[in-house]
Amino acid sequence: MPLALIDCNNFYVSCEQVFNPKLEGKPVVVLSNNDGCVVSRSNEVKALGVPMGEPWFKLEKLAKQHGIIAFSSNYALYADLSARVMRILSGFSPKQEIYSIDECFLDLDGFDPASLMAYGQTIRQTIKQYTGIPVCVGIADTKTLAKLANHCAKKGLAGKDGVCDFNQIPSTDLKHLFETLPVEEVWGVGRRITQHLNQLGITTVQALKTADPEYIRDQFSVVLQRTVEELNGIPCIELEDGHTPRKQIVVSRSFGMPVTTLEDLSESVAYFATRAAEKLRQDGSVANAIAVFIRTNPFKASDPQYQRSQIVSFANPTDDTAKLAGAAIQGLQTIYRPGYQYKKSGVMLMELQPKASVQADLFTDADAQAKTDERMKVMDAINKRMGKDTITLAAAGTHHRWAMRRDRKSPNYTTEWVELVRVG
Repeated sequence: MPLALIDCNNFYVSCEQVFNPKLEGKPVVVLSNNDGCVVSRSNEVKALGVPMGEPWFKLEKLAKQHGIIAFSSNYALYADLSARVMRILSGFSPKQEIYSIDECFLDLDGFDPASLMAYGQTIRQTIKQYTGIPVCVGIADTKTLAKLANHCAKKGLAGKDGVCDFNQIPSTDLKHLFETLPVEEVWGVGRRITQHLNQLGITTVQALKTADPEYIRDQFSVVLQRTVEELNGIPCIELEDGHTPRKQIVVSRSFGMPVTTLEDLSESVAYFATRAAEKLRQDGSVANAIAVFIRTNPFKASDPQYQRSQIVSFANPTDDTAKLAGAAIQGLQTIYRPGYQYKKSGVMLMELQPKASVQADLFTDADAQAKTDERMKVMDAINKRMGKDTITLAAAGTHHRWAMRRDRKSPNYTTEWVELVRVG
């Protein structure tokens, strides 16, 4: 059963280039929260040897020397373009699994095997034409192999023009390719596992592929055993059809400046609870409890340190933004201590369950619940159509002094009316 793994190239950077074509061919990076570290790099930056996760302050000299252009993370833009890409890709197969913001698997079972390379090119050209985002396509019989094929396509190691189909490569050539690939290129093989494998003499993909699965399970885990099976073309990781509801939802941010007042902290946790509630309703779930946490900056050892968390449970599970935000503020009030410079706060929705499975009790006001559901439905619909926070809680604030630093953020070209691209 052939699968395709479609991965957007340098996704965050590519999103910036879509609306600013002058960036094409330039060294560009996108930075993490508070403009801290590099989280996306153009090929030109990769050629300079800049690693993923490099702190921006360490790159300022190199940036001046080579003209590196840096952008703050524009999550609204990236999420919107991701949704467009995934929606287009869903038309290429009846079964799709969205794996991350810039990756998805497509089930190609039943397609003519000889036509899949051309089909991959059609996918690439369509996504590029409709969104401006470049993608690569890896095709193979298992998810692990498809991920590896995509890596080879992206690096130009196999395949052609950004598409690699392992089933079209002769077995002897594929064996030679796997002998040249380091084992850490295999999906799910992290740094620690790589070190252990290397100690056992397993340094290449081919060496892992030909390892005894039972031995690998004894030395590592059943998960890595499945990886070995997948490298041999035996599907062990099923394609997940549809969205899997989350078991927990966490929303938190580091502040762009130290926060000292209960007012600002309350505003932040109410805002985070609002974001978490939106995700909760998207999943069709409700929460039985919410945890709120605050902490100072652990990297400023000279400052007084403090961190606490508090869990607030609900008598009845809920997805009501107002109730969730109110509980977050209530929990914050019990753990807040004056005299500290707080660096981060956040909320976690816990004990989630499908909303459809909630049973009403004798004290449930059905009419009030129906009005709450309708209010949340209208609120979500308006915010989806008119832009995030068009309607929000007063407790979440409108001018966030504590917001993370994003001095280099590009406009929200596709999600804010006032920031739409103007021509002429």
